[in-house]
Amino acid sequence: MDFKLTKFPRITMDTPHDCESIEEIKEALQKNNQALAIAKIKEYVDKQNNIPLNIAITGETGSGKSTFINVFRGVKHGDAGYAPAGVRECTKVPTPYTHPNYPNVTLWDLPGVGGKHFPADQYLNDVGFEKYDFFIIISDTRFRENDVKLAREIKRMKKKFYFVRSKIDNDLRAQKLCQSEFSEAEIKEQIKEDCIKCLQEQGIQSPQVFLVSSFELHLHDFSLFIETLERELPQHKRNALLFAMPNISQQIINKKKEAFQVQIKWYAALSAAAAAVPVPGLSVGVDAALLAAVAKQYAVSFGLDVPSLENLAKNTGVSFKDFMASILSPLAGIEITTDRIIMVLTQCASTAALMAAEEGSRFIPFIGIPAAMALSFTTTYRMLNFILDELADDAQRVFEKALGCNTTE
Repeated sequence: MDFKLTKFPRITMDTPHDCESIEEIKEALQKNNQALAIAKIKEYVDKQNNIPLNIAITGETGSGKSTFINVFRGVKHGDAGYAPAGVRECTKVPTPYTHPNYPNVTLWDLPGVGGKHFPADQYLNDVGFEKYDFFIIISDTRFRENDVKLAREIKRMKKKFYFVRSKIDNDLRAQKLCQSEFSEAEIKEQIKEDCIKCLQEQGIQSPQVFLVSSFELHLHDFSLFIETLERELPQHKRNALLFAMPNISQQIINKKKEAFQVQIKWYAALSAAAAAVPVPGLSVGVDAALLAAVAKQYAVSFGLDVPSLENLAKNTGVSFKDFMASILSPLAGIEITTDRIIMVLTQCASTAALMAAEEGSRFIPFIGIPAAMALSFTTTYRMLNFILDELADDAQRVFEKALGCNTTE
């Protein structure tokens, strides 16, 4: 990777806000204000990583709302933040359930619509509709009159809504027991057509219905549902949804990797800005801490941190030891520290050489600081791509091991 040593490393601009941020950073560096440049980059990255996403989940008692909320967040019974499930209405007021790893993502368990407490025509105002990015209306049977009334009100308020037909695994299991010639595809098609017809008869045009089992997210329509949400969400909200998603398909793992790759240039720019400070050893320390923090983000999102792997082992019956045996990266299934990062850096000959060159170049008159910045950018950029590739590959291997096969179902 070649850089002009007299200029700040070139970064591709993705949005108008990117352009504005780049100009502010360049201006700070041109004025030799490294502290301001670092602050501006951190401000931008932090803002992108903390964009709020509020998802409203509603439906009748027993429809599977709480189970959906728990499984989506990877929370099980006994964990902090577990949404209680039961046959009685547990939700009297809108209840927020924050994602344990992504506090900017919140799933809201809303009271069931209808009855004297929450009549459909007042429901959205009662639950504070304006704070939700979209609504998921869940039913484990046909969608009823109150569901339709709610959908109409949501549409009138110019918000997005989606119908999720839950517990599809129960329906398939029951049909398999009572049919001599069982076709899962035909049964699912019949259920979906029945739901769509029911909604159309009540005045919902072109309803989107997704068949989902909260215990088998990798099957049925859940992947299609997530694709639809991604497509219809505002662009700046998509990564918030994607990073919080459980890794239920190779496609989701690949999308996460692509989204993380887009961010790498910003972390490399942060490293370059730190390299502009002529203090021996400072850039190496900053880079190691930065790489450790970003690598942790990757590991958590890919489900390769120790708690995630332990939970996966409990849920799938595959032992933690077997998952670890399929992992190749030295940063998966272990606590990621700066010392661990430095060990990985020193084991990579080309990266170690770049780091040494950066430290030596910063004291060369006239071109020393620009050279150190370019070398620091290059080192961080290469290392984060290397770490990301390794962890994404491990996520694929863990996913395949969890399914007990080599391809998605």
